[in-house]
Amino acid sequence: MRHEIILNGMVITTDNSAAIGQKRLDAVKAPDPITAKFAARVALLEQWAAGSEPQAVLLHNFSGAEHWEPYVAGIEELFYEAGLPKPSISGSSETNMQTLQSALAVTMIGRQEGEREESNLEWVVYGEPLTGKDVMENPAKIADLKKLNDLMKRKLIHRIWPVGSKGIAAEVDLMLNRTIKVLEKGPDLLASGGPATSVLLGIMPQNTKTVMDFLESPVYPVYFDKI
Repeated sequence: MRHEIILNGMVITTDNSAAIGQKRLDAVKAPDPITAKFAARVALLEQWAAGSEPQAVLLHNFSGAEHWEPYVAGIEELFYEAGLPKPSISGSSETNMQTLQSALAVTMIGRQEGEREESNLEWVVYGEPLTGKDVMENPAKIADLKKLNDLMKRKLIHRIWPVGSKGIAAEVDLMLNRTIKVLEKGPDLLASGGPATSVLLGIMPQNTKTVMDFLESPVYPVYFDKI
């Protein structure tokens, strides 16, 4: 598992974003729908990592009431792009205090459908780790959620694991307690994955070629040092 909380079969995941948006003092300038969509992306991928599908979304908006609708639009766009039904969205906005920078959090609640083991799987990295303005400037390098959803429905992906701010190597160590070899033509193993622009996929060996052909580029096999 990753950063989720599991209570009586319900899975709770969350992600936040700060100083990214349309306020004057934001460190990274981005449209509000894009900011919310990528925060929600992380929470969704952590739902998938836990073997869960989101049933409801809570939006915590610290940017002001006028940002609520654009944030909701971004979350809805994420579900549309992933090919998922739109869940119920509720939450709260800070309206008493004016903030100088944008900030929001997205929490998802889903129902776990079962644990998934990592034994006897082959692994690939899909997408490249990106952060900040590189996320908006390199859409072709970002893991496609619709493709991932399609593969999961076809039961061709056994495990999915989003890459976070500590990078690919750290996620492999967290997930499998293994050391990843350097990929000669692959992405930087230490680079921040930002809003989960890349993911690790565990695949049964007989399905690896089918998955890689379907995903196309950028997808890279993962090799481990011997224990």
